[in-house]
Amino acid sequence: MLQGAAEYALGGLMMAKWVIEDEAHSEWQGEFDTLSGALAELRRRAEIPWDQEPNQAPCQSWRTCGRRYEIIEFDATELPWRELSRTLALEISASATKWHSAP
Repeated sequence: MLQGAAEYALGGLMMAKWVIEDEAHSEWQGEFDTLSGALAELRRRAEIPWDQEPNQAPCQSWRTCGRRYEIIEFDATELPWRELSRTLALEISASATKWHSAP
């Protein structure tokens, strides 16, 4: 289940960032300051056909491929950012649009 980061970690303010990644193609699809912002973007993408940007897969076999959007939560106070959680949220392909986590 998707959850936001705690506001404080180890006595200091933790700045969380959420990233949408297409796990199937190892592409970051956007950085967000809030989980709700990342989910809003995925809701928008769920309404776009699988064969149109940004959902059309970048590979040559895009007609039989798709996107596997994950939401990754990071602690952005460290460089490089430290991954806190990763959740498969949405899959889009020619056969279906499937939510794995509540939109």
